Amino acid sequence: MSIFKKKNEKRVCVIGLDGVPYGLLIDLAKKGIMSALGRIIDSGHLHKMKASLPEISAVSWTNFMTGTNPGTHGIFGFTDLKPRSYDLRFPNFLDVQVPTFWDGLSEKGKKCIIINQPSTYPARKINGVLISGFVAIELAKAVYPPSYKVDLEQMGYQIDIDTLKARENHGFLWQELIKTLMGRQKALNLFWEEEWDYFEFVITGTDRLHHFLWNAYEDPNHPHHQNFLDYYRQIDRLVNKIYSSFRKTAGDEENIFFLSDHGFTGIRQEVYLNAWLEKEKYLKFANSSPKGLEDISAKSIAFALDPSRIYLNYKDKFPNGSVRAGEQKSLKEEIVRKLEKLEYEGKKIIRKVFLAKDIYSGPLVSQGPDLIVLSEPGFDLKGSVKKKEIFGRTPGLQGMHTWDDAFFLAKNDFGQDLSISDLSQIILDRF
Repeated sequence: MSIFKKKNEKRVCVIGLDGVPYGLLIDLAKKGIMSALGRIIDSGHLHKMKASLPEISAVSWTNFMTGTNPGTHGIFGFTDLKPRSYDLRFPNFLDVQVPTFWDGLSEKGKKCIIINQPSTYPARKINGVLISGFVAIELAKAVYPPSYKVDLEQMGYQIDIDTLKARENHGFLWQELIKTLMGRQKALNLFWEEEWDYFEFVITGTDRLHHFLWNAYEDPNHPHHQNFLDYYRQIDRLVNKIYSSFRKTAGDEENIFFLSDHGFTGIRQEVYLNAWLEKEKYLKFANSSPKGLEDISAKSIAFALDPSRIYLNYKDKFPNGSVRAGEQKSLKEEIVRKLEKLEYEGKKIIRKVFLAKDIYSGPLVSQGPDLIVLSEPGFDLKGSVKKKEIFGRTPGLQGMHTWDDAFFLAKNDFGQDLSISDLSQIILDRF
């Protein structure tokens, strides 16, 4: 691998490892599974970093690429509500209301190559190359310039694994993880040789592995434990390849960064917030078997969306709204107080409930939820309307996202209390 060298000009490289927690990274580095990354950690500074709220990729990666929060960029989750409706929609890259930092770099004539960046579908024009990551539906709309689609198809490039099939069939999961990783490496080899100023390369197989086989990491006797470690050995070799090439040709270790968009841990119990809201008389449905939020009753005070967002059922905002202006403060306080007392087998479930106005800023705050619930590790908050019990488990899901144990690895120390939305400015400052 080599970089086309432009004289006296800065380059920056970012490697993203989706869903890799700070603690796992340290553990695998110390055990020699990720020996190359361990050496980079020893010569630099590994930051423990906060992800977005809620701690999901759609929001966290958008925070990263815009340097803002949902109240400004407009992405509050994988799903959102249509205006003045209970109908769900899937926001995409066109819904992001502010430019990305590479848009700014493009305007300054900097060439950017972005491979597998989540939440950038459909791909849009930049000065360089953009290959969208999940949730990209078709490759034809996930690549800019479109002319690279043929090259990617010929190398067997695959956007994501078949998650439903992989959840049920772990043999298929391993096949898909290796296939997608090989496709990423081929794309890396193709685009690394081009002239560029900013290069970003994201691996999302780590997130998939953690969702479906987190137990294989925690249990040394698990039949897939060695597969788990071998997958990380492959990632470590790939990371070392990028790092060594960048260091050799760009000559500046301060300009290569590594990050994750959230942490991970094992699931103890799923917690169905709408079932809890029903039990506490905040939520009512017009029938006993609701198909969705469109079946909400006009007597409802609040409802939840995946993964941890609670909305008050405002009279002037929703078709069957009941909450009037002036009532929201006391209702929020009441819901927060009750949620913070929620327990499972004597264990506290809720770590903190945030008011949206306290953690979001910008012109779009009112479009989002009223409350964002952060659970204790192990309690996975869900927004299903069909669950009748507050606690349960989804077969095949073993791992869940966590908030404040993402990581950011850099040569320099960027201080404590780092958030993923801080990183865009750190990157821009390198140019």
